[in-house]
Amino acid sequence: MKPYYDEGGVTIYHGDCREVLPAVAPGDVVEADPPYGETSLHWDTTVDGWLEAIRADNLWCWGSLRFFLGAGHVFDGWKMAQDLVWEKHNGSIFHADRFRRVHEHVVQFYRGAWRDVYKQPVKTLDATRRRIHRKERPAHAGAIADSTYFAEEGGPRLQRSVIRARSSHGNSHHPTEKPLAILRDILSYSCPPGGLVVVPFLGGGSTAVAAKELGLRVIGVDVDEGSCEVAARRLSE
Repeated sequence: MKPYYDEGGVTIYHGDCREVLPAVAPGDVVEADPPYGETSLHWDTTVDGWLEAIRADNLWCWGSLRFFLGAGHVFDGWKMAQDLVWEKHNGSIFHADRFRRVHEHVVQFYRGAWRDVYKQPVKTLDATRRRIHRKERPAHAGAIADSTYFAEEGGPRLQRSVIRARSSHGNSHHPTEKPLAILRDILSYSCPPGGLVVVPFLGGGSTAVAAKELGLRVIGVDVDEGSCEVAARRLSE
């Protein structure tokens, strides 16, 4: 199978991910942004069978609540670990008779034991100076003793699960492009240094760009040759 692009640890294949992924390395983590199937737009047609082609046991999948509720059975065999919410500065207007949707979900799924899944918690340096007292927790809640500690101004704290980030809009490379900042957080949390990220729906290549910035390797696939070209051009810059 000849790559469309292969340079600097990033390999792009032009083709159907259901056919390509079984023939390539499984990767340490999969970052998937499949069509949600919520509109009549040509790029939003639901893709069946892509999960069966994935061989890694660590997966982040983007989607709306409607997408995940409608595709629950598709994730049979996977366990949900956590979800993040991307809070947009300006939402999508697909339906004028509903609330403006200014968020999207990205959910982490895994197979096997959670202890075997790589994870490196992401921290931000924006804590507020304060005294914190944690009450004792009973055995059924983890049996943690009470304690008192101090948070320093500008000190580290765990990244929040609701992350506000601007959309690309006029500068976007793909209709459903995701923010590099969130992609970097997901990948640095889920992929060991120098590890391999598999992207079944490459789109404009934002995940590959974020992974390359982090020193990670990438295998990306897209059925649209134009998207492959855009991603290759971005990675060559």
